[in-house]
Amino acid sequence: MLLYIHIPFCDSKCFYCAFNSYTTKNKLKENYINALKIQLQENILKHLKTSNKLLETIFIGGGTPSTIDASFYKDIFDMLKPYFSKDIEITSEANPNSATFEWQKQMFDLGVNRISFGTQSFNDEKLKFLGRNHSQNSAIKAIQNAKCIGFDSINCDIIYGVLGDDFELLKKDFDTILELGIEHISAYSLIIEEGTKFHLSEKSLNKTKKSLKIDDEDLSYKLFDYIKHIGFEQYEIANFSKNNKFQSKHNFGYWEHKEYLGVGAGAVAYINKKREYSQKSVEEYIKNPLLIDTEELDDEDIKSEKVLLGFRSKVGVDIDIFNSNELKKIYDLLEIDKICILENRVYNNNFLLADEVSLYILD
Repeated sequence: MLLYIHIPFCDSKCFYCAFNSYTTKNKLKENYINALKIQLQENILKHLKTSNKLLETIFIGGGTPSTIDASFYKDIFDMLKPYFSKDIEITSEANPNSATFEWQKQMFDLGVNRISFGTQSFNDEKLKFLGRNHSQNSAIKAIQNAKCIGFDSINCDIIYGVLGDDFELLKKDFDTILELGIEHISAYSLIIEEGTKFHLSEKSLNKTKKSLKIDDEDLSYKLFDYIKHIGFEQYEIANFSKNNKFQSKHNFGYWEHKEYLGVGAGAVAYINKKREYSQKSVEEYIKNPLLIDTEELDDEDIKSEKVLLGFRSKVGVDIDIFNSNELKKIYDLLEIDKICILENRVYNNNFLLADEVSLYILD
């Protein structure tokens, strides 16, 4: 079983960020953690007990988990520990500025064994443009601290496709990652989402036909080839690892369409063909952390998700879920080398075309 824990607090709001996160609600931290513990006790632990399942992974995301004092997490870990599987993966996201040596060490001692830094770039000018509150030096220092503490599974997020990006600038980011001995890269293309500062800026820029985002397919392919060249395997459209050992077990579980649990404001769970949504408002969540909205998924919904997720990763899709008309399309794609079939599973040969392949087959 997978568990996601949402922390909605941030020290600053990045210009591209559309996540459920806030810079003005820090006074609610203690109350929020108490609400989390109620949801864990009444929902998560009861489900684990009745289903007789153990936690394979925990992912603490946000927001910025490192804005919460590490001592706040102790009760949460104490509650969950009896349900840890033998080789559980526990990941925490972190911001280089707030992930001090002391914070990282305390989280490591609690049981966190994988850390994911929202680095986004090692270029100070680009970091400022993105609204990040850390610098190249603070990012490097935070990563070096993680290595020193004993983290042997570290991820760095990198954003590309930003106004001003070119191959040489991005190559320096990946070269820095290589030099730091990082084992995992998440490389995301910038998306301009509604409600963000970038979205508001984009509206005004549209008058001059400019954009903050670069749509350059050739750049994407060139970057992915370079990441492969320096020793990372692409195992999902945005994720690369040194080898299978360093792949994110948590994210892999999503792509395999495993069931998952979620706690925190706006967190999502998927159990017994139902999707459950916690309240998005931090204040309302604190008032009643047990109130959830439920969405029933039918077999076609589940099939579509398995196809979309499977084709964007090396998970692939079981060929037996396709009907005869879809199989004809699969064999059409096979003839032009867009997909391959191995041991009764269909694999997409180009993750960047995942949506197009999925929609073609399912349409």
